[in-house]
Amino acid sequence: MKVVIQRCKHGSVSVDNKLINEIDNGYVILVGVHVTDTIDDLNYLVRKVLNLRIFDDENGIMNKNIIDAGGKILAISQFTLQAVTREGNRPSWNEAMKGEDAVKLYDLFCEELNKSVPTFKGVFGAEMLVKIDNDGPVTIIIDSKNK
Repeated sequence: MKVVIQRCKHGSVSVDNKLINEIDNGYVILVGVHVTDTIDDLNYLVRKVLNLRIFDDENGIMNKNIIDAGGKILAISQFTLQAVTREGNRPSWNEAMKGEDAVKLYDLFCEELNKSVPTFKGVFGAEMLVKIDNDGPVTIIIDSKNK
């Protein structure tokens, strides 16, 4: 699994001009599931996301995790994170997990995060409009294949 974590002041997701979910102060996380991902990949990323210290403490030092900061998470499925661009100019999506298997891992990822931090989702497989007010900007990419 690969995630792009963006610390945000505000994040929202809409489908067909209808607001689906929004958060203030937290993370917008783009989630790409790889065809070889397992529950171990998912658990690794849940731990990393929850413990990543990228919120400022009282001294202005990035020393708080999202739990300490009282933040929320907006998790958006994004198969394009698994794009392979080694050859040619058209990305290959062959390494992105398909259908029901990908939905299961994405949903479980969100459920596990939600045990510690209020976590909201987009609509898996939908054409979404995602708005992110990136705070900092702080953007972190974590790939479970690079443990």
